[in-house]
Amino acid sequence: MPPSRDLLFQTRKKRKKSKKSTPTKRNSTSLKQLSPRHQQQPEEEDTEEGFSLRASAPSHKYGVQPLGNLYFSSFSFNSRNSGLGTLQNLTDELILEILGFLDATHLGVLACVSKSFYVFTNQEPLWRNLVLDNLVGGFLYNGSWKSTYVASFYPAFASVGSLALNVRDFYSDYLFQSWLCANLEMKSEWLERDNITRRKGISVEDFVLNFEVPNKPVLLEGCLDNWVALEKWDRDYLIETCGDAKFSVGPVELKLEDYFRYSDLVREERPLYLFDPKFGEKVPKLGFEYDVPVYFKEDLFSVLGSERPDYRWIIIGPAGSGSSFHIDPNSTSAWNAVIKGSKKWVLFPPEVVPPGVHPSPDGAEVACPVSIAEWFMNFYGATKKWEKKPIECVCKAGEVIFVPNGWWHLVINLEDSIAITQNFVSS
Repeated sequence: MPPSRDLLFQTRKKRKKSKKSTPTKRNSTSLKQLSPRHQQQPEEEDTEEGFSLRASAPSHKYGVQPLGNLYFSSFSFNSRNSGLGTLQNLTDELILEILGFLDATHLGVLACVSKSFYVFTNQEPLWRNLVLDNLVGGFLYNGSWKSTYVASFYPAFASVGSLALNVRDFYSDYLFQSWLCANLEMKSEWLERDNITRRKGISVEDFVLNFEVPNKPVLLEGCLDNWVALEKWDRDYLIETCGDAKFSVGPVELKLEDYFRYSDLVREERPLYLFDPKFGEKVPKLGFEYDVPVYFKEDLFSVLGSERPDYRWIIIGPAGSGSSFHIDPNSTSAWNAVIKGSKKWVLFPPEVVPPGVHPSPDGAEVACPVSIAEWFMNFYGATKKWEKKPIECVCKAGEVIFVPNGWWHLVINLEDSIAITQNFVSS
C-alpha cells in the first residue's frame, strides 16, 4: 500500500514551561486497509506495523477510512473529492487551516453544502479552538468539542451538537490518523526499555557527585514517603480541598471538578494538560502537603523572591496527555515527583537532538510531531539503532526523576496521573 499523505490538523499550541514548541507536518506512515465493518466494531485491531487500538475504542464518528481502503473498494470512489469540487486539489491540511478562519456559524452553514464539507467542518480541532478561544473563563465538556460549544452558546440545541452522520466512501489518511492516534495503545516495546539509574536512600553528597555534577538523570525511590500528598491527593480529596479555585489548563482556567469531567470523557490525540504554576497561591494548603526532596533544597533562583520566573507546577492529566520533546528554560534542572499514576519518560543528552525534532538555529523554537503518539509511531523505532540511545523509564507513584540541565525530554501519562514538578538552579 502506498505511504500515507501528511496527517492531522495541527492543533492549538499548548503553553509549556519549556521552549516554544511547534507541531510539524506529519511524517508519512502506512495504514492497514480496514474494512467498513471495522469502522462499526470497536474491537481491538492491529495495523501492519503492529499497532493496536484500545479495546474500548469507538468507531470513527464520521466513517472516515484510511486512503488504502479505497484501493480495495469495488467502487473506487472517494466522496471526499466529489464533495469538494475544485477544492479537492488542496491538501486536507490546507483545507482545515482555511476552515480555521471561520466562526461557528459559518462552519455550520458550510457543513450543509456537501457530505465532504460536513466531515471537514466537524473536525474536532476546529471546534476545540473555538471553545478555547471563546470560553477562556472555563467550559463544561459535553462529550465532544462541537457539542461543548453548542451547549455553551445555544443551550436549547445542546443535543444537536452530539449528532453525527456516518459518511460512506470517505477516504483520508490525514483525518483518519487523528482518530488512530487518539485510540492507540502504547506498544509493549515502547515501555519495556528501562535503562535509567535507580537509587534509594543515597546521601546528598552521593547525588551531587554521581548525578548532579556529571549532569546525569537518575530515578530516586523512597524520598516521598513522608509526603501528605502521597497519602491524600486523589481526585475526591483535591476537588473538596480546591473547591471553586481554577487552574491553568492550556489557555483556559478550570475548576478541578470540571477538568476531571473533561478528562473522563475526552478521547483525543492531544488531551489538555492541567499545568498550573500558581497552585500554592491559589490553594495554600496544597503547598504545605509536600516538601522539596532533600537532594534539591538548594535553588539559586530563590534569591529573586517574588521576581523569580515560574518554577513549580501541579500536573494532572489523563492517559495519553503529556509534554512533547523540550529542554527546560533558563539553564535549569528539574525534578518530577509522581503522586498518582505513572509516566513514561524518554530523555536525550544535550548534544543529541531526538529524531523528528527540529530546533531553530537559536534554539528559541522547537518543531516536533503533532502528538506524542505520532512520535512513538514514526520515530521511536529509529532509536534502537543509535549508538547513543535515549535514557528511558516508567516513573511510578512515590518515585522522583531528576532531569539534568539541557537534556531533551518527553513524558506521557500511561494512566490518570497527578504529579509535582519544580525547576531549580544549584551551585
